[in-house]
Amino acid sequence: MSGHSKWSTIKRKKGAADAKRGQLFSKLARAIIVAAKEGGPDPVTNAALTTAIQKARDNSMPKDNIERAIRRGAGGAAGESYDAMSYEGYAPGGVAVYCTTLTDNRNRTASDLRSIFTRNGGSLGTPGSVAWQFDRKGVIMVEGGGVDEEALLETALDGGAEDVAEDGSMWQVTADPSEFMAVREALEKAGIAYASAELTMIPKVTIAPGEKEARQVLRLVDELEENDDVQGVYANFDIPEEVLQVVAG
Repeated sequence: MSGHSKWSTIKRKKGAADAKRGQLFSKLARAIIVAAKEGGPDPVTNAALTTAIQKARDNSMPKDNIERAIRRGAGGAAGESYDAMSYEGYAPGGVAVYCTTLTDNRNRTASDLRSIFTRNGGSLGTPGSVAWQFDRKGVIMVEGGGVDEEALLETALDGGAEDVAEDGSMWQVTADPSEFMAVREALEKAGIAYASAELTMIPKVTIAPGEKEARQVLRLVDELEENDDVQGVYANFDIPEEVLQVVAG
């Protein structure tokens, strides 16, 4: 199961990211700018832009901000140049961590991420050291309370999902990236509400750290996510939901 997806959902529900919404919007805008710059401003013909716009909408980014970012990307974003980079490493307890970034200064980003790993008891690894432990998938988290299990299963699988599995108080719907939007639309048409929907990296094997290490892992993940250059953080931890709830405050 995707422990990191559950952690992100719990934090979102508790409003843990509200105070950092400005920083989040900047990251979302950066992704839109890069997508529009590389593939054009039309979401119909630019799948990367469609995904970036939808993620911005999911996080309540104002329409004007989204449109401004598209125009900046379509106009060439003069003076703005970002490189897509990935960084890999290990958190306490042997938990694998994979980060994606958009950066205008590779040296700064590498130095910042190495520092974050080190001060939280982890270590930054070499390219390829943990990427093989993940598969790219679309993940939709659905609240367990009140949802009709049979309707969810039928709708998701008919819509193209690969798997629907119960995970604590939630259901995790997993789909191939090419089917992700279709599954999402199928759930929306069926009136099935979901807590989050994202393209993410799913671990092939999970690790269950002890409570002390779990807190260190989550602190490391949070610090990485707070870095301005980091777009996504993925980890293969499997931490009990009650611990996630307590740490989220």
